[in-house]
Amino acid sequence: MGQPKKQSSMRKTGTRRSHLLLKLARRVNGTSPVKIRTTKRESGKKAPKSDIAIAALAARNEPKTTKKEAKAAKKAVAAK
Repeated sequence: MGQPKKQSSMRKTGTRRSHLLLKLARRVNGTSPVKIRTTKRESGKKAPKSDIAIAALAARNEPKTTKKEAKAAKKAVAAK
């Protein structure tokens, strides 16, 4: 059986049952390890990451080199 479109009280903005359920589901998903389905876009299957995206993430997570280290590396390459 379907749910009623709105609550039995007077219509106010955001009082449709679907809106209330969605709001509650989002609150629960923020804290609970058990996730509730919200919308098909929010709860949908995550797209697999491409190789380019993985490489970009790896490059972003590498430790940054200082200017001194970069100069030392350049000198080592030039000396060879």
